[in-house]
Amino acid sequence: MRRSDREILIQDEIESIIKKADVCRIALIDDQIPYIVALNFGYKSGNPSVIYFHCAKTGRKIDIIKKNNSACFQMDVDHELVLANKACGYGMKFKSIVGYGKIYEVEDKNGKIEGLQYIMKQYTGKDDFVYEEKMLEVTSILRLVISEISAKQKI
Repeated sequence: MRRSDREILIQDEIESIIKKADVCRIALIDDQIPYIVALNFGYKSGNPSVIYFHCAKTGRKIDIIKKNNSACFQMDVDHELVLANKACGYGMKFKSIVGYGKIYEVEDKNGKIEGLQYIMKQYTGKDDFVYEEKMLEVTSILRLVISEISAKQKI
């Protein structure tokens, strides 16, 4: 990281950014063309930590992941415009995360339910939902296994 003075090294602080985020952007490579998409997500802390996403079973994202499951992800929170008298003095306060990993499609029912519970917990604080069998069949759950993560802030 170029600006080491902005780096966040404490895991609890990194996870607090993740818990506060409401969107995770994933970047994929489609035959040398970058593709980025913002998604709802759920985070599972561990070794390795995991990010879950849900989506339709078909589409560009799924097609890309089948060819190349490497991904970069990004989240940011606490945006605040810093005002100044001159244009060059303006800035933005923020906290952000960038990471890398591999994405896998979750195939089994219990794995899908686990992923959905983490997604719902991210937004509702609850993880005790019941899912209809038919819905599980038509929903794709993606599991991003995190291999590297870094965080920074400008406050």
